[in-house]
Amino acid sequence: MSTPAGGTILSFPGARPNQVGFARDELMRILDLYGRMVAAGEWRDYAMDFGRDAASFAAFRRTAERPQARVEKRPSLRNKQGMWTLFGEHGQILKRGHELAGVLAPLERRLVKAID
Repeated sequence: MSTPAGGTILSFPGARPNQVGFARDELMRILDLYGRMVAAGEWRDYAMDFGRDAASFAAFRRTAERPQARVEKRPSLRNKQGMWTLFGEHGQILKRGHELAGVLAPLERRLVKAID
């Protein structure tokens, strides 16, 4: 690709052009929930993974364990059962949907119980 000044634009080495990620508002919503769960003493660590097919956010009670909850965004399922999926600690699907708020609802309810 050439620029108007006659130079060439090169892509950054190692960059994945077809990578799925979270939009700013989606990430803010997820991290807001994560922060409240940390304050309640439920979670202590998190991990994010960005691949060609999906992006996921995993929350851990302790670092060495498997994630207590994992939220996955898979845009290829947008027109089917929804691109958002909430997985439980043992990999079971807890909730699927088209809206992030609805998928995070079971975790929000758990937060209310943790505070009471």
